[in-house]
Amino acid sequence: MRILLPPSEGKTTPSKGKPLELASLLFPELAAPRQQLLDTLTTLCTNEPQQARRVLGLTENQTDEVLRNQGLLSAPTAPAWQVYTGVLYGQLDTATLTQAQRQKLTDSVWIASALFGFVGFADPIPAYRLSGDATLPGLGGLAGFWRDSLTPLLESQSELLLDLRSGSYVKLGPLPASVAERAVVPRVLQKMPTGPPKLITHFNKATKGRIVRAIAQYRGKLRTAQDLAQLVATLGADVELLPLTKPGQAQQLEIVLLNLG
Repeated sequence: MRILLPPSEGKTTPSKGKPLELASLLFPELAAPRQQLLDTLTTLCTNEPQQARRVLGLTENQTDEVLRNQGLLSAPTAPAWQVYTGVLYGQLDTATLTQAQRQKLTDSVWIASALFGFVGFADPIPAYRLSGDATLPGLGGLAGFWRDSLTPLLESQSELLLDLRSGSYVKLGPLPASVAERAVVPRVLQKMPTGPPKLITHFNKATKGRIVRAIAQYRGKLRTAQDLAQLVATLGADVELLPLTKPGQAQQLEIVLLNLG
């Protein structure tokens, strides 16, 4: 199966490692737009740091993020799963998986990146600051910048696809209708003491990390949305595959967490 992950705003800066080599990343055909974005971002952060803070949505206390972007072309790199450190990646806890389980994720995971398009799970990248909803001078919004490059990559997928991306990263490469019929998009809710279940961002991200970890540890084959739903149910949740309402729509998987653990 194919798994699409969001990146995380939180990142660990590698202390050692080779500088970025675009040719070593998944999808070398994206080298030209990647280089264009890198050049634009590093130039903006070097020549116009005040504007860069506004463009990147940073406060005056986050000057280190601008400085980090200035040196992206020479900064050390590490595998993407080590660089991204948000809630999802914390629950995934890749370092404690076996080598075979990590290889399974390397073979199946694409991470949506505002800077690189899609990167592989183990692709060597530097820490950077750039969000999917950013608009860069001279390039415009990143959704428009990436869409025509990323959506065709998704069109080539013929297997079950689990799309865990958040909204701004879905816009970078929307699922084409031809692929959506084989895709599953989870919606994670928390059961409340009273009233209907609610979306709670932290537990949404944490649950997605637990789902990917469970997939890595699963020894069988996940070929259908029902197979996936059955696996997710073992994590302690009420799971329901919602009926499709129109052609070309991804299968919605509603996950209601039963506790806050």
